[in-house]
Amino acid sequence: MAILWLLMALLMLSFVLLLVLRRGRGGIQRVPAGHPDAADPAAYGFLREEELDVRLPGPDEDLLRTLELVQRTQDYRAAAQLLAGTGADGELRWQRVQAFAGAAALELRQRPGGVHETPGGQWLRVWRAEQPKDAGGAAVHAEFLVQQAWRTATPGTNEFRIIMEEARKTCAEAALLAPGDPVPYVIELSVARGLAYSHAEFEQLWAKILDRAPYHMGAHLAALHYWCEKWHGSREQAYSFAQSAAARAPEGSLLAALPLFAVFEHLPEVNLVASFYQSEVVAKAIHGALHAVHSAVPDDPTLPHVRHLLVFFLVRAERWAEAMDQLIHVDGHVGALPWTLSEDPAAAFALHRALAVAGYEANGGSPASLPG
Repeated sequence: MAILWLLMALLMLSFVLLLVLRRGRGGIQRVPAGHPDAADPAAYGFLREEELDVRLPGPDEDLLRTLELVQRTQDYRAAAQLLAGTGADGELRWQRVQAFAGAAALELRQRPGGVHETPGGQWLRVWRAEQPKDAGGAAVHAEFLVQQAWRTATPGTNEFRIIMEEARKTCAEAALLAPGDPVPYVIELSVARGLAYSHAEFEQLWAKILDRAPYHMGAHLAALHYWCEKWHGSREQAYSFAQSAAARAPEGSLLAALPLFAVFEHLPEVNLVASFYQSEVVAKAIHGALHAVHSAVPDDPTLPHVRHLLVFFLVRAERWAEAMDQLIHVDGHVGALPWTLSEDPAAAFALHRALAVAGYEANGGSPASLPG
């Protein structure tokens, strides 16, 4: 994947330079850097690359304030209170559990601890020790273990399996503490992928999620990974899973965008030409995702995830105006696919954003013509 991102970056950089030269439909015209006619993302109110927030896909001010308080004071109670007040029937609880677990994992990586140093993420350990029956703490701990396994160990090794088995045990504890909460089972979907559950075992786990949250976007995204060709399924099984979910999705559900994620998971690593992104398969998936975005509730927590992936595909399909329409909704936060697969998510996002602006202006667009 790192090689793929390098190739993409080189291709995109060449394309940016081309678009800087080709200003308008009348031919190629060299535009020096800093020239008033040069494409400038800042002219559209976009943030500078160094200001982009890589922690979240979209805004969640309550979460960010709580995270900052917990990390500053190393007191878990604000996190416990926020999760206790977050309903289990939507997507928000799942995303907040992921964020708290990711914060603890990042702290531990930055401060692994030693003889005279307390390891990072100590607040999570205190949370579990002081409130072992708190469902939120158990869920965050389970997700923390999952993230640790994927980040610090190699799948198939004893170390990886030991951490994942501990995560599975903690998922079961969290599920017992909150029987109606789908989040512990959503976390276990990553365990299932890592421990190579059989298809029958996976279907049993999936049935528990469908009983609790049949249209949970986060759960479907996690399940899609399992069915992908690179894990325990195939391209056909992944596409079938995504298309079936999209077909049964109620109006306003973002599940209609799931086929676009399936396409992304099976992108050919050597086919980086625009014609692929303009193919019927990709165009149909983009159409479904755009329909989902336009009909979704504006404050759906998973909406930014879909918008970010749309930016990726629309830029490559040279659908500049549509890409710009998505960018004005997500600019500022970049903690989502596909940017998080890069070592520098902000740079990956900023590169695509620059492409979108350059392409938009090369075809007659301007800040004044972009809808608010």
